[in-house]
Amino acid sequence: MTVLSTTWSSPGHNGLGFDRRPTLRVAVLTVHGCPVVRAGEKDSGGMNVYVLSTVHELASRGVAVDVFTRAHDPADPRIIELAPGARVIHLKSGPVRPEKNAAYRLLHEFADSVIDFVHAEGGEYDIIVSHYWLSGLVGDELANRWRLPHVTSFHTLAEVKRRARPGEVEMPERAAGERHVAQNADRVIAWSAHERDLLVELYGADRERILVIPPGVDTQLFRPHDRVAARRALGLPETGKILMYVGRVERLKGIEILIQAVAGMEEEDDVTLLVIGGARRDPERRRLERVVSRLGISDRVRFMPAVKQDRLPQYYSAADVCVFPSYYESFGLAALEAMACGTPVVASRVGGLPSIVREGETGYLIPSRCPAAFIQRLEILLANDHLRTVMGRAARERALQLGWGVAVDRLMSVFCALAEEQVLGSLEIAGAPAAD
Repeated sequence: MTVLSTTWSSPGHNGLGFDRRPTLRVAVLTVHGCPVVRAGEKDSGGMNVYVLSTVHELASRGVAVDVFTRAHDPADPRIIELAPGARVIHLKSGPVRPEKNAAYRLLHEFADSVIDFVHAEGGEYDIIVSHYWLSGLVGDELANRWRLPHVTSFHTLAEVKRRARPGEVEMPERAAGERHVAQNADRVIAWSAHERDLLVELYGADRERILVIPPGVDTQLFRPHDRVAARRALGLPETGKILMYVGRVERLKGIEILIQAVAGMEEEDDVTLLVIGGARRDPERRRLERVVSRLGISDRVRFMPAVKQDRLPQYYSAADVCVFPSYYESFGLAALEAMACGTPVVASRVGGLPSIVREGETGYLIPSRCPAAFIQRLEILLANDHLRTVMGRAARERALQLGWGVAVDRLMSVFCALAEEQVLGSLEIAGAPAAD
């Protein structure tokens, strides 16, 4: 497979985008995480938001992007156009809805499906981009077969999850697969300096190949709404305090810590907790519902299904505080979304969350994973309307510095540089003089 161009310009901010003659073409691999599946559902979260948002931003810059993912619903069309020049391509490989880890056995089949699709269309790419270790292994295989640069992001790491919460169980192939991808990808995109250091320390990755590029947030979509009006529109109590968690419902997210914190707060605080994400049938949600019942706070905790992105800003704005008590977060996109809506955040001091939340300014970071530490900070915030207002304004200002445009400008620099290196390498092999 050949690349398409010998020159790409670096990102600029003159409103004209990039010199796009000819178009840069990117193949994005996300085996188990289709970007059109609603975030917050099973195996669907920040990665889906990240892929969808970056693809839209790349397309707006004139980049042609094909996102390859496994068919996850028989009713889905094979090809969905996300934006002009950007497509999601559903490929059949194995059962429609296997468990995420079961997809490991289908990776070679998936890679062959990608190759067959590209061959049938007569297409070609300049860069391969993969998300999560399963896609990283496919990206490694395709990069070798097509002789193209491979850029990967892990989103979560098995060894880090194991250390963050000893009860976490991962299939044995995962850590080995992550190590292989981390050591062989042309570039690894880490979301924080903390993740970069862990990739070097735990996986033997080359520090020079790791670039720290935090995700972003759509600050036009995620913006403050009037709190009372938001509650009224959503059918939520207009009085009293509301705490909110948004994200996947799994043990690593530490939701039980938050539930225990609510149970330990004074009842006169009139606090309601909304847990948004997951589905009623999920085993972890059912377990948490039993915890809530055992603690006698069923009237103070409401579980809600995942919410579409365009409705989330109202929910974030309706909350007094958003809480993320995770055992580990590679970044914490939901926390950034809440901050963009002017809502202060209380979160665990883990992973990439300290790169978002500024202690004592946009919220609080909790160093321990016990309910008492969360209770202390939450009670301070809930008792002080002025403090919440000040922190909410600071949170919005912080989020404005982390828009998707900034993140994708940096990604474009990586893609353009690798594509240029690929072209120059091909010219040297062919014996042609490289252009000055």
